[in-house]
Amino acid sequence: MQKTILATDLDGTFLGGSDQQRAALYDWILARRQEIVLIYASGRSLTAMQDVLADLPLQPDHIIADVGTSFYSGPHQLPHAAMEAWLDGCWAADARERIHAVLREHPHLRIQPQVEGRRISCFYDDLALAQAARDAIAPLGFDVLLSDDMYLDVLPQGVQKGPTLLRTLQALSLSPERALVAGDTLNDLSLFQTGLAGVAVANREPRLSQAIAGLAHVHQSELEGAGGVLEALQRFH
Repeated sequence: MQKTILATDLDGTFLGGSDQQRAALYDWILARRQEIVLIYASGRSLTAMQDVLADLPLQPDHIIADVGTSFYSGPHQLPHAAMEAWLDGCWAADARERIHAVLREHPHLRIQPQVEGRRISCFYDDLALAQAARDAIAPLGFDVLLSDDMYLDVLPQGVQKGPTLLRTLQALSLSPERALVAGDTLNDLSLFQTGLAGVAVANREPRLSQAIAGLAHVHQSELEGAGGVLEALQRFH
């Protein structure tokens, strides 16, 4: 039997919902652990994820971190050679210098400390100003992602959670037909744009709801966080 692949965002999704919903999801997966490939796809860095991993009863098989700009594999969370080569090839040596030159013209953005991966991330308060910064950076050849009404991420062009997941499935010879993705904010939109089966949990960002409208392969759950993930996973598996 082919394994089911669950690629899920953490904050608000796999970690969201009530205590009871999380326990039900985690217990369900633990009872079928050998049948499921578990991939955490997070905006967090691997370092920022460690406290979460320490508290979770489920350790992932693979981790997509830093909004898709980092990848780690196996129980020791080691880099994967093919994935590293692809990600490095997408992030030019002068990328940070070029991005920071533009960011200096947008002092309202607050650069996030301790960011890892091939990206630069900022906090914003004013959406219109953040959109202006995005429009100034994008012509340099980067993807600029605004999410959760507070995060601005500058990423290698074509590199987000979704494209990195597709590359992961290819590198690990995993079947896309057996993959289910889950998320709640706009930094998960690229997961849903892969065409893979998906679930957007009830506590999703309103702009995510708008962005996935009409995507028949994405279930818009009425259950929050882990509850929505379990609902979709039970149907899919």
